[in-house]
Amino acid sequence: MSNSQNSVVQDQANSLRAMDNGLANNINSNQSDSTTRVYAITSGKGGVGKTAVVANTAVSMAMMGKKVLILDADLGLANIDVVFGLAPKYNLNHFFAGDYALADILVKGPHGIKILPAGSGVQNFTRLDSSQKLKLLDGLDSMHNDFDFVLIDTEAGISENVTYFNTAAQEILVVTTPDPTAITDAYALMKLLSTQYHEKSFNLVVNQVQNENEALDVYRKLTMVSNRYLDISIDFLGSIPADRQMTDAIRKQRVIVDLFPTSKIATAFGQLAATICSEQPPATPKGGVQFFWKRLLDIGARG
Repeated sequence: MSNSQNSVVQDQANSLRAMDNGLANNINSNQSDSTTRVYAITSGKGGVGKTAVVANTAVSMAMMGKKVLILDADLGLANIDVVFGLAPKYNLNHFFAGDYALADILVKGPHGIKILPAGSGVQNFTRLDSSQKLKLLDGLDSMHNDFDFVLIDTEAGISENVTYFNTAAQEILVVTTPDPTAITDAYALMKLLSTQYHEKSFNLVVNQVQNENEALDVYRKLTMVSNRYLDISIDFLGSIPADRQMTDAIRKQRVIVDLFPTSKIATAFGQLAATICSEQPPATPKGGVQFFWKRLLDIGARG
């Protein structure tokens, strides 16, 4: 890649990352009337720190005054509640079984975030059928005024549930690391969603990096290969540095932005949250069945 191309990539990254507390405060005031935004946080493989990204980004958003819901979509191996040190009495298995409404299984997390916990070790709902998908769609749609953001923590890989939650969300955020296998699997996931489900827009976060240049190198690699073989766009939302304190936070079942609020990694999560909050919401649904689609269609009709 030429120096001029490198400069363009660097400038784009810098513009995306140039967020501070002042910008975050402005976001609070000018998006108060916006609709619920739904992000699927996904990865091609496990072990990239996706759930930690979801948890810390959600808490960082809440610190900015946003109302945030986390949907744990790993329906057979729940872990969001473990990250927060919670022990929910009910979970999505009870919802799909018809025992409780979504509002009844909501769990409160730090800074007022809400969590819809998944079941663990129960195989009944690890592959949702069409009626269960519609049931969840309707249940979430009934809460469209309750949250500014919904972050869906998908399971890793390319299962049917993963593709469903990615296509039903308004935005897809792919988490990878600089590890070559993680990059390859991230590309494989985007390729599948593009060629079989017609997804064209992706967001990228590179986790566990040593420096920003390492993250930009991952972004360049994915962009070059996707430009050659796929008709998609990838927006680089930022990077999260590797930090040994993350292990300590996970062991203590606390998010690192709470446990070490002045750390470099906490600052990075704050910047990521501010970047997501500053993105303009879609004017219309991207197509197909989508969470909060009724609300989006209502806004489109009024516009």
